Amino acid sequence: MKTLNVKKGPQNVSTIIQGCMRMPELSVDRAAQVIQNAVDHGINYFDNATCYTQGEAEKRFGDGWKQTGISRDKIIVQTKVGLEFPRDEFDWTKENILTNVDESLARMHTDYLDVLLLHRPDLIFDPEEVAAAFDELHQSGKVRHFGVSNVPPMQFELLKKFVKQPLVFNQLQLSLDQSQLIDQDLYINDKTTEMSINRDGGLLNYSRLNDITIQAWSPLQYGKFEGSFIDSPKFPELNATLEELGNKYGVSKAAIAIAWILRHPAHMQAIVGTMNPEHLAEVVPAQKVNLTHHEWYQLYLAAGKFLP
Repeated sequence: MKTLNVKKGPQNVSTIIQGCMRMPELSVDRAAQVIQNAVDHGINYFDNATCYTQGEAEKRFGDGWKQTGISRDKIIVQTKVGLEFPRDEFDWTKENILTNVDESLARMHTDYLDVLLLHRPDLIFDPEEVAAAFDELHQSGKVRHFGVSNVPPMQFELLKKFVKQPLVFNQLQLSLDQSQLIDQDLYINDKTTEMSINRDGGLLNYSRLNDITIQAWSPLQYGKFEGSFIDSPKFPELNATLEELGNKYGVSKAAIAIAWILRHPAHMQAIVGTMNPEHLAEVVPAQKVNLTHHEWYQLYLAAGKFLP
């Protein structure tokens, strides 16, 4: 597995992350198998969140991991805090962050998190409260590295003004269909398409300028949560191109779609949420595929984009 050394962050992290959102569907035995299978394929990074089935995903991961016997220092454990769906609010208060982390540590049977992300913006967050929470978590050894999820540049800047620890990750939606992170630079000044609208404040370039590693979520999805474009009749040209390149490199269409993300010079990670060992085995070879410059554009255009 290819790895990344995140600047001011964790080192030797796998470019493919095993997402754990669907883990509550599994028994503890099956969860252990999923975790072991990921590690056997070279994946050392596991992503979770307190809001995934209200902590059940973290608990199933923790119980499954303990059953595997895998040493704690062999895996990178990440979770996200701040989405409080039962209360119908997002909450980045110091008290909520600290409470969330303690509950996450207990559920996952670990003394520390390698990475903590703030999960989507709390619209009325106080950056000084966040900074105080991060100081306490870092000094106590409960959290080693920090970042955010779905946070735009100016909110990132506001956090950076007060938070002492480097913010080294931003988890964002990106796929061949959902490529708005990339599109706007291409269509600047083109009023004929909504893809010219700057929706995120230049977040991709901001991340590259500030050494922030992007973690792409839903890398095989179209729409917001509509499903996978792999083998979807809605994407005939894209699937034909994925198949053509898959045949060339001897990998699956899904692996080519992930390779398209990993090919970007921003050096991103891709989160894969499958609980199916066979599906994971089909995706993992993505990190061995080095798409050419032309092939990257082939896929981009096959997904419905056009050159202005």
